[in-house]
Amino acid sequence: MVKIITQTMKAVQLIEISKDLEEREVPKPEPKANEVLIRIRAAGICHSDVHYREGVSPVGYLPITLGHEVAGEIEKIGENVTDFQSGDRVCVNYMITCGKCKYCVQGTEQFCVKGKMIGKDVDGGYAEYIAVPTRGIYKLPDGVSYEHASVMMCSSATSLHALRKTRFQPGENIAIFGLGGLGISALQLAKVFGARDIYAIDIDKKKLLYAEKLGAIPINAKENDPVEKIMELTLGDGVDVALELIGLQLTMEQGIKSLARFGRLGLVGITKQPFNVDSYDAICREKEIIGCSDHLLSEIPFLLYLAEQGKLDLSNVVTKTVPLEADAVNEVQHRLRKFTAEFRTVITP
Repeated sequence: MVKIITQTMKAVQLIEISKDLEEREVPKPEPKANEVLIRIRAAGICHSDVHYREGVSPVGYLPITLGHEVAGEIEKIGENVTDFQSGDRVCVNYMITCGKCKYCVQGTEQFCVKGKMIGKDVDGGYAEYIAVPTRGIYKLPDGVSYEHASVMMCSSATSLHALRKTRFQPGENIAIFGLGGLGISALQLAKVFGARDIYAIDIDKKKLLYAEKLGAIPINAKENDPVEKIMELTLGDGVDVALELIGLQLTMEQGIKSLARFGRLGLVGITKQPFNVDSYDAICREKEIIGCSDHLLSEIPFLLYLAEQGKLDLSNVVTKTVPLEADAVNEVQHRLRKFTAEFRTVITP
């Protein structure tokens, strides 16, 4: 009898809801025919991971390896893979999709009927390796780091999708509620899209200062009522688009109140909290509330181009790296839960 020796790898896993993550030795994945095995070089720690940990959004099973912001180097390719090779630097779209259902065919594959999200429905990037289908990976331009690419796969891509969903146009103004990785990406992308004025709302003075350096008009929500300030700065009109990137009742309500006539509020921050809408105001000013879910495969090449050209710069967004160790990851998640974390922290296994 031939004894099969299964190789293992280190992973940081969610074992129990609302509990700290734990380090474990788990089987190292083998790529299937249409998959590649990626040596993970960077995995972002996202606020969504905290939602999964706390049970706000359910995971597929337990224990599970969290982490949906992934970039790395291909170590091994499946037998049917022809467009990638070992050594390629790649980033990973976090949705595994079939490519055949009506949603995939029409280019809205985030709603794939068989879709699975890495780090939520299947094991993700808080590990040394991951095996994924080639449908969701992209080669990295030489000038884009693994750390920046990993964050782009979530915060930047989601911000781009939100701007497109809210139909943001050149010459319009925009209010961005929340200056984490999503918010700073949204700010830079709004500039690329030709924004007239960008209002950046947060309570963190360091983040507001950085937003101002990027060309935004900062509004400290600890010192001002954001709606009153926006109305003052827009001479009582309001903004064409507001993006709510936090997921709080207060900021969702502030977002819709800050809109001008025909204004569009994009809801991006994950939450189950309801919020109040002045229906008379919404009707009379023809305001819209638009849900913005994830992003599209077709949007990623544009993001990589912008990063390569220096128009999307995450050098001041990825402000911290930590090792693949449970204590380090848990500390970041605790700070995210309290809204006191850095812009973006990335695990570098």
